[in-house]
Amino acid sequence: GPITVNWWKYTQSLTSKPVKGMLTGPYTIADWSFNEHYPSREAFIMDLARIVHEEALDLERAGCKYIQIDEPAVSTRPEEMGLASTAMGIVTKGLTAYTFTHMCFGDFAQVFGQLVRLPVDNLDLELANSNYELLEQFRKTPTEKSLSMGVLDVHSHVVESVEQIKRGIKLGLEVFPPERLYIDPDCGLKTRTEEETLAKLRNMMTAVRDVREELKIS
Repeated sequence: GPITVNWWKYTQSLTSKPVKGMLTGPYTIADWSFNEHYPSREAFIMDLARIVHEEALDLERAGCKYIQIDEPAVSTRPEEMGLASTAMGIVTKGLTAYTFTHMCFGDFAQVFGQLVRLPVDNLDLELANSNYELLEQFRKTPTEKSLSMGVLDVHSHVVESVEQIKRGIKLGLEVFPPERLYIDPDCGLKTRTEEETLAKLRNMMTAVRDVREELKIS
């Protein structure tokens, strides 16, 4: 049966704003596991993809409008981006929910063509840690997908100033229209203290509001 649906329902009950369903992708589950059953790595990943797809369908039936499938392991094996993409296609097939995938800290420039073809609506990528270098790839090769752009370095104890974050947001807006640019931390903030996390997030939201006001973005 479903693993995450009750947690999603509880979290959604706490707010009138939409809450994302969060799933670990089949490629990452396989990469971080020991396969003692399947005849090949590919067979293992594809079977996992079918199970994650069922979980995504259960979230959607429960009313979840946004579903994120995290695939951090893909960045360690860029040569298997094609395999990860096939698995993602199984997970997202037939979903009506808006879909994201999150990947981080990889050399995505070498697999950029495959990255922008992943079968999701939104690519959630770290950019602050790499000084927004990947934006140049998006400038050279435009995509119709949306970008969730990391503007907080989750590996640093330094709390980014509002002005630093605004600079990053404006760099993103040079490449993506505002309706296709989402703002978030590079990755999860679990390695930061509670004080650092709250300060970083407060500054991020202040920067978002400031840029909206300055540029008259609704």
